[in-house]
Amino acid sequence: MLYTELLRLWDESVQAVDVKDWKSALATLEQITEPTSRTFFNTASAHLALGQLDLAMRALHFCISKDERLAVGFFQRAAVMMQINRLEEALSDCIWAQKHMRGNVVIDYKQLGLRFKLYSWQVSYNAAAVYCRMGQWEQATDVLLLASQGGRGTNIDAALDSIAKKEVLAPLLVPEGVVFRPRKQDVEQLQQRDFLGKPKVISSMIPNDDFGGFEPLRLQKPGFYEPKMDGAQDSRYMRVRRAYMARAPGHLTVPGGAMVFLFGEEDRDGMTAVIYDGQRGLLPVSLLEPADVKMSSSKKQNKVPSGIPLPPGFRPPTRPQSQNSPAAPPQSRIQSHASKPAHFNADTPPPSYTAATHVLPTASEPSKYAATAASHQASSLQGSEMGSVLVKVHYTYTMALSVPLNASYDEMKERIAQKLGQPASQLRLRHKQHGSQVLTPLRGELEPGGTMQEVAEAGRVTLWCQTEDPLANRTILYQMVALYDYASQGSEDLEFSEGDTIDILGEVNEEWLEGHCAGNIGIFPRCFAYMEDNNINRSSEF
Repeated sequence: MLYTELLRLWDESVQAVDVKDWKSALATLEQITEPTSRTFFNTASAHLALGQLDLAMRALHFCISKDERLAVGFFQRAAVMMQINRLEEALSDCIWAQKHMRGNVVIDYKQLGLRFKLYSWQVSYNAAAVYCRMGQWEQATDVLLLASQGGRGTNIDAALDSIAKKEVLAPLLVPEGVVFRPRKQDVEQLQQRDFLGKPKVISSMIPNDDFGGFEPLRLQKPGFYEPKMDGAQDSRYMRVRRAYMARAPGHLTVPGGAMVFLFGEEDRDGMTAVIYDGQRGLLPVSLLEPADVKMSSSKKQNKVPSGIPLPPGFRPPTRPQSQNSPAAPPQSRIQSHASKPAHFNADTPPPSYTAATHVLPTASEPSKYAATAASHQASSLQGSEMGSVLVKVHYTYTMALSVPLNASYDEMKERIAQKLGQPASQLRLRHKQHGSQVLTPLRGELEPGGTMQEVAEAGRVTLWCQTEDPLANRTILYQMVALYDYASQGSEDLEFSEGDTIDILGEVNEEWLEGHCAGNIGIFPRCFAYMEDNNINRSSEF
């Protein structure tokens, strides 16, 4: 379908909506052979105005399938589901709408053609309305109290008064007649215009010449233009001296010797913005050195265009492969790796990152990290002699703090919560026991008492921290350990990293499992994880 035809029908349906002619608007929208998420939203609005809730629900389903991150679509569908008494699905849509708000207090859809502002408190209001219909008045009150912190005190206070009187809240909807509209500039271009006009002969050597054509196209000179750089002094390309692991949000993980494009200037923290492999992030300026992009004439075809960022290189994640049988299934590959004993402590990064950023030293070459390991060991011994222990905490980023050796679990948890800015009651601390890859809860998480001295080794403790995920209505069948990194391919997938512990909640089929990891619930392939007490245990089989 031509875009001009789509614009014409879209504009005609909006004009019918303006005069409250809902049937004509629906008839016009049905002529669109390739509808978009916005035209589906307009169709749902027209059905709602006519009181056709089932048809409105169907149109909103198509709207969200076209744009899975349209928060106002989830908001509108939640309100419709409340009216047809599908409360569980309505509550789910409220949660999705709040998620796609992306932490914003308000989203203005004016740029998309919808004269409506969706506020975060409105989504919370509808969630409270669902709880009212379920008879869960306490949850409704808690949701509104949390929403009152963001403003709109009058509306929230009135809703709280209604809940106190056990009155069911009416759902909020996008006002009637408020629909997505095409851009005014695009609609004006629908009418054909003669920009050139009719050609007229002004002067000619031929008598009575009335030719009104144009000259043929002239061939352009081949080639392209790019900024000319005089070597490294004018180039914006820099080379990373050594590998750098991301230590905070916004930082990049870059291997040593990689070429990056300098995107910004140095800030007062010694960091600068760069572009690497299609991603923009921060790197320390001290690790960057100018890269000479000048090449000989024989390598001009591989020349780096100075001043223009390199195209992103998307590579699939590397997987462990067997030395003897490259085509073997995942289980045989793991057994091949298990036959070569490898010792990893809690502070060693996962093997995939080690292989990507470091080169193992030869027998004649001393280890690069010998001095670093010695300094860590010296600091650990010094910390243990002084009666303190160094605690390394893996969260969305990694941090370290020093606590007394006789400190209790509760005291340490309070200090970690203060550092992370999270309530201590919502944090879950786990560690790896010696010789195991499974993350187990600390004894203080299960029963009171206990000090850091019970888990400290050589004056150091490594913990993994995550926010508590409410699994009150789900049963954990068993736990598995991730073999590889798994990036989600859709909204229903569970993303995890190699070595993570996964709580298994259900078995979808023979190849897929439903699990929980790092506060998220989703499905993943069974072959990406294993049970530690199974036959493919890395540390005990061979």
